[in-house]
Amino acid sequence: MDKKNENPDPSQRPSSGCHRAYSRQIFDGAMRAPNRSMLYPLGFQKQEFAQKDLIGIASTWSQVTPCNMHIDGLAREAAAGVNEAGAKALIFNTITVSDGISMGTEGMKYSLVSREVIADSVETVAAAEGMDGLVAIGGCDKNMPGCLIALARLNRPGVFVYGGSILPGCHHGKKIDIVSVFEAVGSQAKGDLSVEEMADIESHAIPGPGACGGMYTANTMACAIEALGMSLPGSSTELAISKEKQIGCRAAGKAAAQLIDRGIRPRDILTRKAFENAITVVMALGGSTNAVLHLLAIAHAIEVELSLDDFRQIGKRVPVLADLKPSGRFTVADWAEIGGLPPLLRRLLGKGLLHGDCLTVSGRTLAENVEGSADYPADQEIILPFERPIKPMGHIVILRGNLAPLGAVAKLTGKEGLRFTGSARVFESEEAALSSILNGTVVKGDVIVIRYEGPQGGPGMREMLSPTSAVMGRGLGKDVALITDGRFSGGSHGFVVGHIAPEAAAGGPLAIVQNGDRITIDAEAEEIRLELSDEEIARRLSAWNPPASRYQRGVLAKYRAQVGSAHLGAVTDGERLSRERR
Repeated sequence: MDKKNENPDPSQRPSSGCHRAYSRQIFDGAMRAPNRSMLYPLGFQKQEFAQKDLIGIASTWSQVTPCNMHIDGLAREAAAGVNEAGAKALIFNTITVSDGISMGTEGMKYSLVSREVIADSVETVAAAEGMDGLVAIGGCDKNMPGCLIALARLNRPGVFVYGGSILPGCHHGKKIDIVSVFEAVGSQAKGDLSVEEMADIESHAIPGPGACGGMYTANTMACAIEALGMSLPGSSTELAISKEKQIGCRAAGKAAAQLIDRGIRPRDILTRKAFENAITVVMALGGSTNAVLHLLAIAHAIEVELSLDDFRQIGKRVPVLADLKPSGRFTVADWAEIGGLPPLLRRLLGKGLLHGDCLTVSGRTLAENVEGSADYPADQEIILPFERPIKPMGHIVILRGNLAPLGAVAKLTGKEGLRFTGSARVFESEEAALSSILNGTVVKGDVIVIRYEGPQGGPGMREMLSPTSAVMGRGLGKDVALITDGRFSGGSHGFVVGHIAPEAAAGGPLAIVQNGDRITIDAEAEEIRLELSDEEIARRLSAWNPPASRYQRGVLAKYRAQVGSAHLGAVTDGERLSRERR
């Protein structure tokens, strides 16, 4: 049940009859003169303290990734929109890390950790500085849910803005992207691609600013957040380098000021029905499995009950309609040219698959937002009709069984098949698995098992894009399966199962799998099964001892001590985490 507009922290509840609840605490009254004096150097005028709402612009700008390299300019546009609306904007920064750069390395262990650091930092600044509202701008995989978690915790009027998708690169007249590079590594190892050709692909895959251009995690989450109602209509498919994105940022600033005036806060928007809308859109788009992890975490922050079974049930009634990369043919830039997300929302509404009465940050309902949107051109092939979907049911399948008693997440578009039985080939890390895939040790019929890569075991739950791309590059996509307590990049495809819970480091059955054990993955039966007797599994578990962690200090050690299970969103705070640990 939704706990609408209830917050146990009285400091985060607006005072009755006053929408300037937060900045008033800091700036109003004679005793607040020292507080106010700190803002004169930033351009504040005396009369603004009493008259204007203070709206923070949470920017994830940095030069560590092309996804976010342009966001400083977008933050300034959002600030201009706030000021034009009669409020006062203050820009502040939080971190981002690059999944694409850290992928396949020890650094990737910090990726999911960064979601929590971002959420904590945005919450910290907004609460400490008494901000009345927020515009949060994210451009890469983890800063997007990190911003949403912060908005949910704060429950102050706020709007999320997506930094936008990148344009595709080009190689010999063919559109390419970052996943093309990862798959080229496998092709080169197989001997199908020269070192020179691989270097040419590498140098042309990323042409400029913006997030990875397929229906990978960033674009998946952007569309999910718009479906949640926390972004302005159409903003999730505005490209990073476009006039529309600049205009949309300015509009977001104005919208944040209007939300304060109207008293509309995240708990009015992030309802149970809104999360069902987001899951529906993720399924229709063939989106990233990371959406499961992130939507569970956002729901936890806003205190809406959501579980893996919700993805399971919604997936049974929502078809995959988008022929987008990584398993499809088109990029988000192609999709943007024909109208982007709004026409798809309108189609889903027409089929009764969305809750049209959900409130959004525009101040209107979801149905009202898309009411005037045109349909896609008749000759387009990117979003298919309901009569001939890519897959009649959702591609994200929730599996359970003696290998994953608490659940696992499979991404199956239908092109990989629906059932796989093979012999386990076990690896204790991503690096060991990748080496054996590239050198030919992994062969047809294997089930690649990568363990101790979960939230606690990694720690950090690395994405397995390097191994899955190597599998595809070596031409084994239909001949092997890969299972892990880690997770997958939105760019991963093939017969893959992740988020296995309990994870190996917590004593889950994955910890006792041995080379040669038979494993069955059955998407139709929604089962992942280790072909051993209950007695043998119990015997092995009784003899198992957890490995010592390499991390005793620092961020990863703190994360390992706090993080919960993937089946609950890998969250690091709250009563639910306490119950889980008990």
